[in-house]
Amino acid sequence: MLDAVAIMSLPMKEVIKRYPVVTALAYLSAVSVGLFFVGVIFYGTTKFWFLNWNLFLAWLPLLFAWLLTKFLKHGRWLSWQGIVLSFLWLGFLPNSFYIISDLVHLQLASAATALYYTVLILSFGINGLLLGYTSLYLLHKEFEARVGKDYAAVFASIVLLLCSFAIYLGRYLRWNTWDVLVNPAGVLFDVSDRIINPAAHELTFRITLLLFILLGSLYIVARQFVSALRGMDHE
Repeated sequence: MLDAVAIMSLPMKEVIKRYPVVTALAYLSAVSVGLFFVGVIFYGTTKFWFLNWNLFLAWLPLLFAWLLTKFLKHGRWLSWQGIVLSFLWLGFLPNSFYIISDLVHLQLASAATALYYTVLILSFGINGLLLGYTSLYLLHKEFEARVGKDYAAVFASIVLLLCSFAIYLGRYLRWNTWDVLVNPAGVLFDVSDRIINPAAHELTFRITLLLFILLGSLYIVARQFVSALRGMDHE
């Protein structure tokens, strides 16, 4: 955490120079928050205030991934620090992707506000996707350097599958990340019930698969874009 405090003490120009990706993500997040306040001012509503909280949660996985990559430069992944940071990252990562499911709230919009709220929620959703993929990419590269591309691809796939299932748990069963600590028995019951009785929970697997296809395909395309752009820089 000392590294994060040190960054906050740097001049803005130095932060932009050292961390251009984080700066760009912060700018896009600021745009989304600004769009929310546009709705407050011109439409007189705060019904989508929760998007700001969801966006805050979406930033936490990137923070934990960055702290873990910094730690791995001089520490072991299987040390207690590495394990704790890994669990914190994985525990909060679904929150980044979860924001895309907030599109279900468009049913609350009227005909006059439908387009505005579509833009608003899409803006927050894109932020969540970019933050989630950035943090996954950081650890994907760390994993790839240690075990190779094939195992690293399996790692990323499993992570995205778990995130897809977690989004289902959050959207349909209303479980939150911190419920793993405050109500582990309840979370365990719902998860185990779906594993033991899959036929009784067809929706669980249908939604999880649907989200996994979306998140997985977008991540593959995003990685291809990164590789292509890096190749263009070296031409």
